[in-house]
Amino acid sequence: MSAVLAGLRAPPLASAASDEGCFHCGSPVPNGSRWQAQVDGESRSMCCPGCAAAAEAIVAGGFADYYNARTEYAAAVSADSEEPELALVDQQGIEGEGSFSIDGVRCGACVWLVERRLGQLAGVQEVSLNVALGRVFVRWDPALCRPSSILRALRAIGYSASPYDVQRHDERIERARKRLFRQLFVAGLAMMQVMMYAVPVYLADDGTMDADMAALMGWASFALTLPAVCYSALPFFQGAWRDLKRRVPGMDVPVALGILAAFAGSCAALLAGRGDVYFDSITMFIFLLLGSRYLELGARRRATQALVALRRGVPASALRLRGDPALRDTELVAAVQLEVGDLVLVKPGQAVPADGIVLEGATELDYSLLTGESHPRPVKPGDALPGGAVNGGQAVVLRVRSAARDSTLAMLVRLVERAGLGKPAMAMWADQVAAWFVLGLLLLTVVVYLVWSQLDPARAWQAAVAVLVVSCPCALSLATPTALAAATDRLLRRGVLAVAPHTLETFERATHVVFDKTGTLTLGRPVLRQVLPVGSLDSDLCLRIGSALQAENSHPVGIAIRTAMQSHGLVARQLRADIGRGFEGVIDGVVYRIGTAEFVQGIAGGVVRSAAPPGTSCCWLACEGQWLARFDLADSLRPEAREVVRRFQESGKTVILLSGDDQTAAAAVARELGIANAFGGRLPAEKLAFVRELQQDGAVVAMVGDGSNDAAVLRGADVSFAMGRGTELAQVHADAVLLGDSLAPLSDAARTARRTMAVIRQNLVWASVYNLAAIPAAASGLLNPWLSGIGMAASSAIVVLNALRLRKD
Repeated sequence: MSAVLAGLRAPPLASAASDEGCFHCGSPVPNGSRWQAQVDGESRSMCCPGCAAAAEAIVAGGFADYYNARTEYAAAVSADSEEPELALVDQQGIEGEGSFSIDGVRCGACVWLVERRLGQLAGVQEVSLNVALGRVFVRWDPALCRPSSILRALRAIGYSASPYDVQRHDERIERARKRLFRQLFVAGLAMMQVMMYAVPVYLADDGTMDADMAALMGWASFALTLPAVCYSALPFFQGAWRDLKRRVPGMDVPVALGILAAFAGSCAALLAGRGDVYFDSITMFIFLLLGSRYLELGARRRATQALVALRRGVPASALRLRGDPALRDTELVAAVQLEVGDLVLVKPGQAVPADGIVLEGATELDYSLLTGESHPRPVKPGDALPGGAVNGGQAVVLRVRSAARDSTLAMLVRLVERAGLGKPAMAMWADQVAAWFVLGLLLLTVVVYLVWSQLDPARAWQAAVAVLVVSCPCALSLATPTALAAATDRLLRRGVLAVAPHTLETFERATHVVFDKTGTLTLGRPVLRQVLPVGSLDSDLCLRIGSALQAENSHPVGIAIRTAMQSHGLVARQLRADIGRGFEGVIDGVVYRIGTAEFVQGIAGGVVRSAAPPGTSCCWLACEGQWLARFDLADSLRPEAREVVRRFQESGKTVILLSGDDQTAAAAVARELGIANAFGGRLPAEKLAFVRELQQDGAVVAMVGDGSNDAAVLRGADVSFAMGRGTELAQVHADAVLLGDSLAPLSDAARTARRTMAVIRQNLVWASVYNLAAIPAAASGLLNPWLSGIGMAASSAIVVLNALRLRKD
């Protein structure tokens, strides 16, 4: 409301209200205007919603006499007089869901208030606030809610918020860091100087210092404490005032009350010339608490370094070719202007601006930003390149196949930004406890003061201040988000993107790990070993027909058949996919099927002519009434698969192989890897039913698959991992993605999950034990305010430092 009052002109003279125009600004009131406001019990007409809101704010704030004292009308208040992005945000294309940057969130009470307030808005379906990232994710019904409504609701409860923008968000964090550092510096300087005056007083407790000198020391300490209280402690006072206005006390309330109580008591003792002063304790408390908050802010920044690297890796421009590619006539354009089909020149050292296909040149690409792999990969004409990979060799010409905003790196950035916004069950529990903690603490402080007033009035004030200062609700709120942010950053640098908030918590509890075979335990690049004709057509024609039928199949089997016959000269029409079974199409008027024996038998009739050799898988080709050929394919195991399986078995988890390939092929792979339980020939629906049967028996199931054919079972598992190269990131249905072409990061994810949950439990236990021990000690008079201040700051610092250990290997 102060912003509204600042825009009004109110010379305290006679009233100039007019019944003919807007009661607030005097502008003509449009015919049929419904805008009104209650002033002095009367309904007054307003020209616009902006003036109506201003009038209501003035009356609600107790300044209704303004209208009786004014000599001229107030300046008109536009309904769009808020920040520009609030008026324009609804035109920015944010539909249905989005992230918003938010400042001022300190503890569980803040989290509770923000999520509860936004959850009350009509149409809001999901709200998730991440303290560590300073962002709130909201999903809403566009027909009932708009982004501007969300921002207004946040600002109405005292939080500065804006649509999430990478550059603006980083700038806000940097401004906050610099401001906090200045306040920390002033508090540290004041603390050191006050200590210089306090130490002689403590050492002269035997009466060797006369009263005048002691008073001089006290007044000097008072003067040096003022900058710390009036400037360095501002974040606590501002936060406490905001919390009190919205009637939800957060952690800043006891901190601010403790500082003010200790300062007021010290000033009273100084003026009276008797009693203890706590100027040294006040400056130390402010310095230590600011230091803890500065450490927390640094932890947030370090915990998102991987995301910052991804953002910086998104190419801003591209060299688009004009005319004949051989002429190398290029123009520099923004990457967002690239369209499908454009030809782009990617020079050595440049990042690929968008996903595409190599037309000319051979080179090596650095995929480290995308997958965490340090070894470059060779590429040649015809190979697909992901946006964000860095050209480490010769210049290549690329044909764009997707817009820059839909590139692999851009999608990865969006997934990473979503990752960590949600909260696991343990985090929500901590937020709920912290939200009620402060209220209970304030009540306890009153009780402690009243009890000590009866027992020893001289110590009542000191005991109450100590209780306020020693408590640490922030440690409860920081315990989980700081650890999760550090763990997520570490995993991302190792090539694992944890998208769902419960990934680490559930993976740590998993009792069964279920693997798909093709593309997961194996390299996923089967090679066609032979084509065995079993009908009237020769092997070459059967291969041509099979390649045409697999034209739209992204499964490794389909890719292997197409690779074996790149130029088949046939066109398959009316293609129909039966997921997990095969494809059907019409070529030159004849209906063909390719896929599993059961699927192909539907048109061929009869029985399977022969079985595939051991260690190979096969698919069949047939037309109406006739079996035509068997395609034998072989895949090789991932070199790290055996070690990954062994580690899970050693950790006590049951490993299961669940494959759509036939039982013989599945059993052969299981024997090589030492997996006792192998189930082959399972369709996607049957895989899902298998997992649900395990869950009904009490198992916590982790599923690892390729992310496309396994979409249903990945969604149905308690926690799931998809091979990032198995499907487009936009189609991933898993809780986490293995970004590289290796299973090794899965073992690291399991180890990180165990460490993360251990750290979270340690933090929560420490915060709980500390408060259970420190608060009674302070209430009983065993702790004075300066010791309490050290304890509170140390508690927060321990939680943050313990969480940051997760970033290390």
